[in-house]
Amino acid sequence: NVILFGQAGVGKSSVVNLVAGRTIAEVSPDAEGCTMSSTEYRFAVGAHDFRIWDTVGLEEPAVRINDYLEATLKALQLIRQVAAAGGVNLLLFCMPGRRITRTIQSNYTLFYEILCESKVPVGLVITNLEQEKDMEAWWMRNQGVLHDRGIKSVGHACVTGLPCHPDKYALSRAAIYGLLTDCDRFGRYTMPPDDWFGKVVKNMKSLVVGAGLPKGEKLTQALVTRCGLKENDAKRLRRHLEEPEHGGTYFQTAGIGLLTYYQCRPKAGEKPT
Repeated sequence: NVILFGQAGVGKSSVVNLVAGRTIAEVSPDAEGCTMSSTEYRFAVGAHDFRIWDTVGLEEPAVRINDYLEATLKALQLIRQVAAAGGVNLLLFCMPGRRITRTIQSNYTLFYEILCESKVPVGLVITNLEQEKDMEAWWMRNQGVLHDRGIKSVGHACVTGLPCHPDKYALSRAAIYGLLTDCDRFGRYTMPPDDWFGKVVKNMKSLVVGAGLPKGEKLTQALVTRCGLKENDAKRLRRHLEEPEHGGTYFQTAGIGLLTYYQCRPKAGEKPT
């Protein structure tokens, strides 16, 4: 069971196809959705049955409050799916073969430290390396930088997801399949979904910037009517959002809250005010 994550457009769908050895994921970087949105793929390769959740990561180093709320809802869906599958064996962090940015660091924090409490091994997949004469050379040049930025891994694969480079594509498939099978020795991480979700919601607050939320029943109603949650889920999420932390509520800040945002955002065909 693998959670594959990274920014939009880094080649996650191509990595799924690379592992599978055939096209099972549509390559469409413009249709990824919000942070923590995921698409599940199941397939067998040799003696291994893979279950991969292709999951959207952060596009910026931090998130606005509205994006945070959407991300927590998607996180709840992901956690329920992974827990029902028996847990997660491996995080596969997909990043482009360019410089290491703050957004890359924040994605590592979100998935490794926040979602999985630093208890699930991380494999790094460096993509878009078809222009490298030797794809592994990228790793030799950058592994020190990754270490200095606190990005640790149990292994890596330097790849291209483009079949039009057949030699490098074959090397890429061997590299990533070797990474996955080597990580097969690790155990599987899981916890009760409600406990897991509660920890994720609270810990994700460290990545939030911007305005605050409405409170009390107004927040519950916003989650039900504007976000489509069931009332019990809305109350649980509200409880986590309003839970005091370090002597006070995290979201006691001025500004336009989520309820106001949903009430005031323009409908289709209207101009924003």
